[in-house]
Amino acid sequence: MSADIIQQAWATFSTRDPERIAAVFTPDAEWLAPAGNATALALDITNHMIGRDQIAHFLAVDFPRLFTSDVQVTFRGFHTAGETVIVEETMTATLADGTHYANDYCLVFEVHNGLIHRVREYLDTARGARQLRQTVALPE
Repeated sequence: MSADIIQQAWATFSTRDPERIAAVFTPDAEWLAPAGNATALALDITNHMIGRDQIAHFLAVDFPRLFTSDVQVTFRGFHTAGETVIVEETMTATLADGTHYANDYCLVFEVHNGLIHRVREYLDTARGARQLRQTVALPE
């Protein structure tokens, strides 16, 4: 059941509709990514988003400023234990400067009462920084 909720949420994320996106999260949801990750640095945003409105704004407004087109997510696996869903995926996209981005992610979703309460995001931060450094001025 929880894996279905996450798959449906991913389809909602792609709509870029902040109201629809916010509706899949609890009001006090959190999204935690590694500190100093290249996406947060490039967009000058926090790596720890709190509240469904902040998360929805990131997915609907901030994310498309950097990953401008051809965003594709290839799911490698969904692993469920109770209300926790672990998603393995590869994301590819065209960046704002026209270069290609590809990175592997592991996301841990905690679901409460049918809504996403917490997301912990893991990725190859060095690979992300190498690719995004071409697009924006990231610190060495």
